[in-house]
Amino acid sequence: MYRQEDMLKAEQFVKEINESTDRFVIHKESRPIVDIKQMIESSAELYADNVAVWQKFKGDKEYTPIKYKQLLADMNALGTALIAHGLKDKRIAVIGENSYYWAVSYLAAVCGTGIVVPLDKELDANELRQLVENSETSCVLLSPKFRKTFEDMLADKVGKLEMLVEFDGEKSEGNVFTLNDMFEEGRKLLAAGDRKFLDAEIDPEVMSILLFTSGTTGIAKGVMLSHRNICADLMIAPNLLQVEPTDLFFSVLPIHHTYECTCGFLMPLYKGAAIGYCEGLKYIKKNLKELNPSFILAVPLIFEALYNGIWKEIRKGGKEKLVKTVMKVSKFTKKFGLDLNRKLLKDIYAVFGERMEVLISGGAAIRPEILQFFNDLGFTAVQGYGLTECAPMGALNPDRYDLMRNASVGHVMPHCEAKIVDKGEDGVGEICIKGPNVMLGYYKMPEATAEVIKDGWFYTGDLGYLDDDNFIYITGRKKNVIITANGKNVYPEELEYYLSLSDYIAESMVWAENDERGQNVAIVATIRPDMAELEPVLADVPEAERDAKVLEIIQAEVDKINEPQPIFKRINRVVIKQDEFIKNTAHKIRRTAEGNKQ
Repeated sequence: MYRQEDMLKAEQFVKEINESTDRFVIHKESRPIVDIKQMIESSAELYADNVAVWQKFKGDKEYTPIKYKQLLADMNALGTALIAHGLKDKRIAVIGENSYYWAVSYLAAVCGTGIVVPLDKELDANELRQLVENSETSCVLLSPKFRKTFEDMLADKVGKLEMLVEFDGEKSEGNVFTLNDMFEEGRKLLAAGDRKFLDAEIDPEVMSILLFTSGTTGIAKGVMLSHRNICADLMIAPNLLQVEPTDLFFSVLPIHHTYECTCGFLMPLYKGAAIGYCEGLKYIKKNLKELNPSFILAVPLIFEALYNGIWKEIRKGGKEKLVKTVMKVSKFTKKFGLDLNRKLLKDIYAVFGERMEVLISGGAAIRPEILQFFNDLGFTAVQGYGLTECAPMGALNPDRYDLMRNASVGHVMPHCEAKIVDKGEDGVGEICIKGPNVMLGYYKMPEATAEVIKDGWFYTGDLGYLDDDNFIYITGRKKNVIITANGKNVYPEELEYYLSLSDYIAESMVWAENDERGQNVAIVATIRPDMAELEPVLADVPEAERDAKVLEIIQAEVDKINEPQPIFKRINRVVIKQDEFIKNTAHKIRRTAEGNKQ
């Protein structure tokens, strides 16, 4: 159930968006929602026979469609069973691969049972143990590969943990139940008149989601989010980028991250669209062909790999001139409703399936020319900006070609504000965001919360600037900025971007080398070369001389980058790294890891 006053607030929230005179707020088709439960219930009513999820279950060769009415029935059954097991108002964790089971577990936990705690499946057993204890988790819903890890915690009586529910389990034993048994138990209770879950009241203003971030420093903070935080993002974002009930989202990013959870899971369910779950990274191409999705959310790494792969094939086939000509002509013909790209560049489109329309990049900055390439091909390719602390959306590019800005991470969304504080001479400062999507705070960390939330403004730690149209441009992270001996600011991310433009550089990390007094005396770039690109150049180089030749080639690339830069911004030293960088579970380089400097 929901309170009438909450619905009136939601209706007013949408009304104000619809009355916006901001020319970048272009769609105005949101419906009022008060919490995630009411969102699912209203979607199931509006789109009952639409497919909500496409899933390959254990042993299946083909995708099974699950309709909205089935999703609602399963959520209600599982939620009813969880409450029957004494989990009302307790913390319930979910861990596993992206799947229908993960999705329905999350919904059952957060939509009337208790507080959901999505856990990172990349963490090791010790880290998971710490999080279960710290979050005071009572129950974990999990995929089979995690059963042993959490059974050990049950045996050791870690924190408040009292029961497990296994997604694909065959038999319930002791305090370990199968998901199917829980569904069946819930259905029987509902048939007998149990309405504890159905009638559960949700306070949209209190903590209902506890998410632990995977920072590049290695310190996990628990971000406390409410139903209001999530619902605000769901009602706001589609006004810049349209989602239709006919859309199908391809889910490939880890679902426990807010980017995928809010944008790739809850958003399609809010708009009556479908989600197709990828079986894993090695199945991306196969699943794209099977599902033919229209939306894909990914990180820059994935789009860069696709971009590089496409151009490699184009050049291999000697079609570079043809492709560029077709794209140029199609830009003109599209004004008259004729898209030549799809007719003449079928091989490129086949990579994504037959009906891909929208590519959204998030999680890190993406090179503008990559977005431009995909836009010129005829896709809608945009980037957005978000943080877990904003549930996660902070800005988004509109989906109209004449309004989007590839160099920007997006336009500040309706009902949100942005400002830049502590500006330098270059106009760059810390980006701050205010709005209904900003978190309640960090779990059990009042001091850390007070550091980042001041007068309702969330201090993001990102550096950048705003243009006159309220688009955000990011230059780097505040904690990463290098302050030179003469007081100049150098943004490592900027230099890393320039390095990424070289075909011979796979990855890099720019950092400051300090003297014994701790003063920055040199800018160093640790670089992992792209050996596949270098191989043809090294073909005739003797084995004993290859390392020196690689350094020579990379140094030449760095020299090219240094040339137009002011002296204080130039890279002084290059370190070649042949092995992979140490990364966090979000696959971002850990800047504090000493091994990444060598």
